[in-house]
Amino acid sequence: MGRFRRIVASYEKKHMSVSHEIKSQLAKLLATEDLVVEHRQIETAQFNVHTRVLTLPLWEKASNSVYDMLVGHEVGHALFTPDEDPPQNIPHSFVNIVEDARIEKLMKRKYMGLAKTFFNGYKELSDEDFFSLEGEDISKMSLADRVNLWFKIGNYIDVPIERGEEMDIINMIAETETFADVLIAAEILYKYCKDEMKKEKAPEEMQPQQSTQGGGDSTQEEGEEQQDNSGEEEKSDDNTSTGTEPNQSGGESFDEEPEVLTVDNLEENLRELISQNGQDNVYVELPKVNLNSVIAKNKDIHNVITSYFVMQQELSDKRKIEHKIPLFNVYEDVDAEFNKFKKSAQKEVNYLVKEFECRKAADSYSRSAVSRTGVLDCAKLHTYKYNEDLFKKVSVIPDGKNHGLVFILDWSGSMSYVLRDTCKQLFNLIWFCKKVSIPFEVYAFTNEWLRHSVDEKTGEYIPADIKPHYQKKEGLLSIDDNFSLMNILTSKISSKDLEYQLLNIWRIASYFSHSYGTYSIPDRLTLSGTPLNEALITLHQIIPSFQKENKLQKVQCIVLTDGEANQLTRHVEVKRHWESEPYLGTRRLNPDNTFIRDRKLGTTYKVEYEWHKFTDLLLTNLKDNFPSVNFIGIRILSSRDAKHFIRTYCGYESNENKEYRRIIGDWNKTKNFCIKNSGYDAYFGMSSSTLSQETEFDVDEGATKAKIKSAFAKSLKTKKLNKKVLGEFISLVA
Repeated sequence: MGRFRRIVASYEKKHMSVSHEIKSQLAKLLATEDLVVEHRQIETAQFNVHTRVLTLPLWEKASNSVYDMLVGHEVGHALFTPDEDPPQNIPHSFVNIVEDARIEKLMKRKYMGLAKTFFNGYKELSDEDFFSLEGEDISKMSLADRVNLWFKIGNYIDVPIERGEEMDIINMIAETETFADVLIAAEILYKYCKDEMKKEKAPEEMQPQQSTQGGGDSTQEEGEEQQDNSGEEEKSDDNTSTGTEPNQSGGESFDEEPEVLTVDNLEENLRELISQNGQDNVYVELPKVNLNSVIAKNKDIHNVITSYFVMQQELSDKRKIEHKIPLFNVYEDVDAEFNKFKKSAQKEVNYLVKEFECRKAADSYSRSAVSRTGVLDCAKLHTYKYNEDLFKKVSVIPDGKNHGLVFILDWSGSMSYVLRDTCKQLFNLIWFCKKVSIPFEVYAFTNEWLRHSVDEKTGEYIPADIKPHYQKKEGLLSIDDNFSLMNILTSKISSKDLEYQLLNIWRIASYFSHSYGTYSIPDRLTLSGTPLNEALITLHQIIPSFQKENKLQKVQCIVLTDGEANQLTRHVEVKRHWESEPYLGTRRLNPDNTFIRDRKLGTTYKVEYEWHKFTDLLLTNLKDNFPSVNFIGIRILSSRDAKHFIRTYCGYESNENKEYRRIIGDWNKTKNFCIKNSGYDAYFGMSSSTLSQETEFDVDEGATKAKIKSAFAKSLKTKKLNKKVLGEFISLVA
């Protein structure tokens, strides 16, 4: 084994470490299907032809050539080895030798470029003596061993094969095309090797046995032996139909099985390429959630909000009457602010509509076609001598794409200071959707909605009946039972009801901005943690359901947030000595060895160390599942948070970092930017202070020229910013 430690050491010096995920993609491309490829701490590669799971060892010390060759070999089994058990009368090693030769031939035929991969890979194995041939006389090996060497490394060493029967078997194996051919050739090879062993064993058994005891005793024993054997010979002549075959010396039948040493040697030495110190990989999958338990209905949410606001106004009126204080509307100021914003936002909304319709018309025009009507065009009749096209034509313009938007709103505690500014941007998009008749749904993620409810008559808390959103089992990501998506806005309601619901959300968002102290909000609508990752997982069910329900051709998903969330945990079974059944607990994801697996696509995603990249991972998986959907992030930033956010995705400032300099330049100039290298298709960063500015050109009566000039410049700057951002947004959704 010391020699192979030196081999491994030379591999570590000569070859760079391989990327397991790149090799997984190679396997799937070669197999022309989305195989489930797993890299685990096992000794030999395995392929389950029934479940289509290819399990590869962690060949950490293998070169890329050897790794590619081994992957190509296993994919050959995936493509060409049938899902059936081999016969019991042929040892597996003999079937494996012939099947290896067949599948590698078929792989080279299917992918001609793969021949070089096999050539280089086996050359390395031959050079490093992975078949343990050093000091061995190959000519004295069994035909099975020589066949194995012939088809694997016969290009690099001299493998002696006798003419006649041995070469006929070689040719038969080379010509196998089906697994049935393999079984026939393997059986012939097995019988030949067994006959070889009998012939080699026969001369040894015919030699007189030398006893270590005295001569008299030896002669006596020999005579008794001959007498017994002669009797057995007579019996065997009468019982030839039993299938037992006497050996040449008159002993018992020959039952020793031939061994294939080169197969065992290769498997043993390939194990040396496996890292013994590494951790076994963990593969985790996304749970399929029950939308009925996750989504809080739009009607229920606004019933809670409306009843609370009405009750609050009634209590305020009651106290005012008791103390003989004039009555007033506790929501008067915040409602006035909403109406003012709504009026000022119409220009941005109209701009969105204009941009959308222009792009939609341009797209329709680019897909237009000209068709003949079959009616003569009288204006062309005079050209009949040199013009064959005398018919009228009509341009056929297909209908524009049927769009739909899904919004995910961050309802976490860190949003308190920017929630109203974020809602401003959201409301602009909602009014835009309403004007161009685009269906939409707005979901706010929270951990508070399910905690409790309040009896409207008694005011007592009613504990919530919390149930799991999915069937929990080992190997799934864990989602908190308290997680909910509040469907706060929807296009399914009338315009009047929508305006009232927008006002409800405006009041709540304004409450968190600490601008108003005359009212409070329902407990179930308070801000919570940040279950953003949970919300992204539910999109796997929400997007196809939304698309099917509204019969949409194109769906866009927009996430409005102030940051990413922490990684989720995974379910794991733990056996505790005081319990008879395993306990299903949770465990953190270890970035060293954890992969998120999508069985539907047959893809895996490596969990990274950076906490924000887990959100990017889930977004990448969503884009892989829904390639026609644009996932757009909108992040409202304060000035103190902008640079930190930019560094997260663009790295630190330096002369060589052109992307950072470009993004920070956009921020300093316009207070907005767009990042394209995150998990989102586009990640917009917007200044909260700029969004809160009014776009109306409004000055006091009697203002000086300087004040008028300043107000006008400020108005133009804000409009320019909004148009730039909104125009870029429309280019994605149109």
